[in-house]
Amino acid sequence: MTSPTFLRRRAGRLAVAATATAMCVSVLAACGSGGAAEDAAPSKPVTITFWGWAKGTQDVVKAFNASHKDVQVAFEQIPSGPAGGYAKISNASKAGNAPDLFNVEYAVLPDFVSQGAVQDITKLVGNNLKAKYLPQAVELTTLGGATWALPLDAAPQAFFYRKDLFEKAGITAPPKTWDEYRAAAQKLKTANPNTRIGTFFPDDPNTFEAFAWQAGAHWFASVQDTWSVDINSSATKRVTDYWQQLVSDDLVRVQPSFSQQWTASLQRGETAGYLGAAWGGGVLKSTLASSPEASGKWAVAPIPTWDGKPASGMLGGSTFAVSKDSKKAKAALEFATWATTTPEGIKSRIASGTSSLFPADPALIPVAKAAFNTDFYGGQDIYSVFTDASKSIKPDWQWGPAMGATNTSLKDAFGKLGQGGTIQAGVDAAQQATVAELKNRGLKVAP
Repeated sequence: MTSPTFLRRRAGRLAVAATATAMCVSVLAACGSGGAAEDAAPSKPVTITFWGWAKGTQDVVKAFNASHKDVQVAFEQIPSGPAGGYAKISNASKAGNAPDLFNVEYAVLPDFVSQGAVQDITKLVGNNLKAKYLPQAVELTTLGGATWALPLDAAPQAFFYRKDLFEKAGITAPPKTWDEYRAAAQKLKTANPNTRIGTFFPDDPNTFEAFAWQAGAHWFASVQDTWSVDINSSATKRVTDYWQQLVSDDLVRVQPSFSQQWTASLQRGETAGYLGAAWGGGVLKSTLASSPEASGKWAVAPIPTWDGKPASGMLGGSTFAVSKDSKKAKAALEFATWATTTPEGIKSRIASGTSSLFPADPALIPVAKAAFNTDFYGGQDIYSVFTDASKSIKPDWQWGPAMGATNTSLKDAFGKLGQGGTIQAGVDAAQQATVAELKNRGLKVAP
């Protein structure tokens, strides 16, 4: 399968050299240090430690260990990054006892690089391996010409919805625009006062960031060694105003992501839609595994857009990074390479039914499609929706080097919704907190 065209439009546009200067020169003079280049051939077999949280990861490790004798993986399941996983990894890195390998999302990778928590693995990643991955995935794992991680997946946005509840409310087709989404939300509430079309997740700024990306916002840009931060831009305000109105009019729920409250509302049919990403297909399916009556009632559609034309941001997407202190980088990358570029690696993750991962290696998309059982979605070809969505991801989005501070500020402010807080207040606070953190790290920020 050919790479989605949107991925090629971004080549050379991310000011990579400036990013490296900002993060490696201004923040950590020894940013590229680590054990990767000096990783001597260890006595075999060698066991690496690996921390991750993505659905199906345990199955991947099990399959790898069963098929490899020289390298074995000791896996520890940790909370998702925003739910405490990143804090755990960061603390372990500071204490000098981080695992050899860990998962980190694209958005957070620059932050871990700036902290000096990951190794420069350039010398261990050849051009033939990089050529297997989508160009954008390579760009998002490359800073200053150096490779910092191996990409696992891409995460184009998608809209998951209950067909039966939409039909009962007189909604004949999934909304194509955000205006239609609001109208559908009103119809669902009118048909059943307890039903809402979706949820605003106060604890998950990544979803909000994907909305801003889709709307054409550009939160970060770098020119030479200077960063510009435009989180509270007019494009973002359009998203902010829209979602604030939905919240104020009680047309969407405000609940923590993947919480018991959210799951219960899905099970009861009180939440009829979910704005997620490609990986959300497996999450939703496994979340409702104990509710067999939901099977076959869910469907997947392109995410609504502002003008009805296809457009998407990217919500998440993960990589494999080698920790700064690991002396087993070669072995760690042997596992990471197998997990991201082989049919066996993708099959083992998806066949369990808990993951609908969209591979960063486009040659494996048919493998992922064949491995994922779509009975929950009435047999729908959901991977065709994901593939089309991937082609419409807006170009030129760049992540900043201090997304931890950005996301913490957004999460804290969004947590005050319903208590006098607003989404715009959260965005304004994130702007200020991010600029302050960049300056605190010694980075230049444009006025």
